[in-house]
Amino acid sequence: MEKSISFVKADLERDVSLLHKWQHQPYVIPFWKLDISLKDYRTHLENFLADQHQSLYLGLIDGVPMSYWEAYWVIGDVVENCYDPHPEDQGIHLLIGEEDYLGMGYALPLLRAMVRFQFLSKGTEKVIAEPDIMNEKMIHVFEKCGFEKVKPIELPDKTGMLMYCHRETFERRWEDVFKTATA
Repeated sequence: MEKSISFVKADLERDVSLLHKWQHQPYVIPFWKLDISLKDYRTHLENFLADQHQSLYLGLIDGVPMSYWEAYWVIGDVVENCYDPHPEDQGIHLLIGEEDYLGMGYALPLLRAMVRFQFLSKGTEKVIAEPDIMNEKMIHVFEKCGFEKVKPIELPDKTGMLMYCHRETFERRWEDVFKTATA
């Protein structure tokens, strides 16, 4: 049975408690390090929502919120100092918040849908990711989506694996999926 994937922009009042709960999941804490008080998380989320270089989303399966996404422009982000970015490069962060959705094969189709959305920006030829170098499962999902490992990078909160997904590679890999989805 086909599941529907959708994204909605994050909303402070509607989503702060849910996102705070997700940040306290044992499998999220080591990589996001935001297992802080609700008051502190609310301030964090307010600041992130006000940041014009990124957009925050909830990922939904059949209308049920189950993941969190940060789609960002590399210029203006700390990662811009880790390579020579093109002005239209975008990046992505994600987490699966609901434990019932882990290991069910949803990460790849969700990631594919978000990266496709990012490539709707005509100037974007590359989407990057920098998952924690210890997060082998997420690195594997990024690779399956069409990202390639570039190099380890030192960021303020982690050692990340810089990964690139070029538009041409992505479109070639997934052209059949998107043709049937729009047919």
